[in-house]
Amino acid sequence: MSSTNLLTAWPGNPVISILLLVFISVIILYMARRSAHYAIRSLCNVIQDAMRIAANSVMLSNSRLVDRNKEVLLAAGEDAVERLIEREFHRVDAVVSRDLSGYPTLQRALKDQITRIDEDYRESGEVPPSPPAWDKAVEAVAKIRPTGDNMVTNILEEINKSINKQHKIAISEYRKVSGERHSLLKKMMPYWRKMAKTLDDVEKTISGLLERSKVIDSKMEQYEQIRKKKDKAVRMLSSSSLTQFFIACFVLLIAIGGAVINFNLIALPMSEMVGGSSYIGPYRTSDVAAMVIILVEVAMGLFLMESLRITRLFPIIGSMDDRMRNRMLWITFSILFILASVESSLAYMRDIIATDMQALRQSLAEVTITEPIKGSWIPTVGQMVMGFILPFALTFVAIPLESFINSSRTILGILAVGFLRGVAFVLGLVGNLARSMGDMMIHIYDLIIFGPLWVEGLIRNKAEKTKISQVEEEVIL
Repeated sequence: MSSTNLLTAWPGNPVISILLLVFISVIILYMARRSAHYAIRSLCNVIQDAMRIAANSVMLSNSRLVDRNKEVLLAAGEDAVERLIEREFHRVDAVVSRDLSGYPTLQRALKDQITRIDEDYRESGEVPPSPPAWDKAVEAVAKIRPTGDNMVTNILEEINKSINKQHKIAISEYRKVSGERHSLLKKMMPYWRKMAKTLDDVEKTISGLLERSKVIDSKMEQYEQIRKKKDKAVRMLSSSSLTQFFIACFVLLIAIGGAVINFNLIALPMSEMVGGSSYIGPYRTSDVAAMVIILVEVAMGLFLMESLRITRLFPIIGSMDDRMRNRMLWITFSILFILASVESSLAYMRDIIATDMQALRQSLAEVTITEPIKGSWIPTVGQMVMGFILPFALTFVAIPLESFINSSRTILGILAVGFLRGVAFVLGLVGNLARSMGDMMIHIYDLIIFGPLWVEGLIRNKAEKTKISQVEEEVIL
């Protein structure tokens, strides 16, 4: 039966037909009320359980990813701290080998010199003793009583003169000897200063070693925290990775700007070498050739940094023996130097080509060709210098590139954890919405069949009142 036939169930009165159809539908819905409620609740419960199971699975994956990120972060931090500690130990070894290797010899020389200086100093400080015989003679003469005898007086005068003379001679000799010793000490002043300078240098070296030891102690403490997998170490490494990531991105953006400038320097003259009318796909061959040269320069810079063991992007290069690594170092440097020279030549050609193209445009436009301005060699030289320096500047891209690669793993892990938590939240939210929607659909269903439900409520109320009145009558009886 079509919809038109349903509307004409009461011929000649479609309104009554519609009301009759609605009444029949409401009765059917009322009769299927319990089954419909059960179906709605079951469907919503299934959706809620599925969302809860999916959210739990996502959170389980999130916990595994968090543990994996923690392991990777701790491993990277452990490797970085090991490299720092190794570098500090190399510095300490260099200081010890350079400054303290001759310390035993220096110590013996200082001891001998100090001994000689001490002996000379003690000798210079000695006072010559007075002759003991004169003391007794003076004491014996002093006991003689004055008798007024001229002979005794003459003898005493002669003794006085002899004593004064000997005293003057002794004082003169003493001053002479003291002057010689003081002059000897004066000559030894440079040795004192040299010894003091040597001791100061040794003190500075020891102080430097103490500072290095403090740095090593702090790094070892950090290393122990990483080995023990403490949360403080994880937070510190995460913060450090974020900092390195943003700094590396900033430096890489600067390097990309330098590469763009380098590309514009050599793209135009490359058209004279490979042809300006040939294309590789939608791109001109000259542009592709210029980009290839820049990429080769970057690759040579990476190999050069790896050969110098500044970066560790390619472990096989770092594991080479020193002889092979030095060969690779000189080969990559030679290739880089040749490419830089080629770029400098291309930059010179670019200025010439640009001048010719300007002259051609002026001739085609029938404009008088102007003479080049004096001093136009300055931009030419500037372009040549830039063409020669930029390849070597791009060599240092390896350092921020390594930091970017090492820190991007941590950043991607953090973003993945955030994404999984967001997915788990959305799944839990969908499950709760499904349960709420089930309750709302049940209420809407009951709202549609409110008429039969109202009648059912009246009947139930009447039946309850009748039952209550019967109970009351039985209680009265």
